[in-house]
Amino acid sequence: MNNNSFGSIETILPHRGTMLLLDGVNACTDETLTAYAIVRADAWYADADGAMPGWIGIELMAQAIAAHVALLAMRAGGRARPGVLLGSRRYEAHIPVFGRGARLRIEVKELLRGDEGHGAYECSIHHDQERDQNRGSVCCAEAVIKVYQPADFQSFIEGSLGS
Repeated sequence: MNNNSFGSIETILPHRGTMLLLDGVNACTDETLTAYAIVRADAWYADADGAMPGWIGIELMAQAIAAHVALLAMRAGGRARPGVLLGSRRYEAHIPVFGRGARLRIEVKELLRGDEGHGAYECSIHHDQERDQNRGSVCCAEAVIKVYQPADFQSFIEGSLGS
């Protein structure tokens, strides 16, 4: 499928302005999603060289998961409930920064979806190198991320802030 078949990323994710890090969705199945992001030299996260710190990759993964959940809900005729990133045991960034202008491919694969709103996704970020250099795709970061979609998001947030 081409990128336009999913519409603009703004119709999929609630993130706006500088907090929207994904640029689009490439593919989506019931269990997987592939998204992409361009590292922008003028973005809030950019270092002196215009690169994105590697630790921001976990947010790229979280936004790709949110896009997967949203597209599944849209296919079913509804809207996704708000959710939260619970965390990860280990986020491995194989490089310290994502270079200026890099086109990153973010892949997420659902490992678990519980009836109570809990989920887990295997995630990775790849940088597609120049094809004429025969270098192919390089895995830049990977993690298994746990997420939660509470039935009553407002009560969940209020309970979290009160503890």
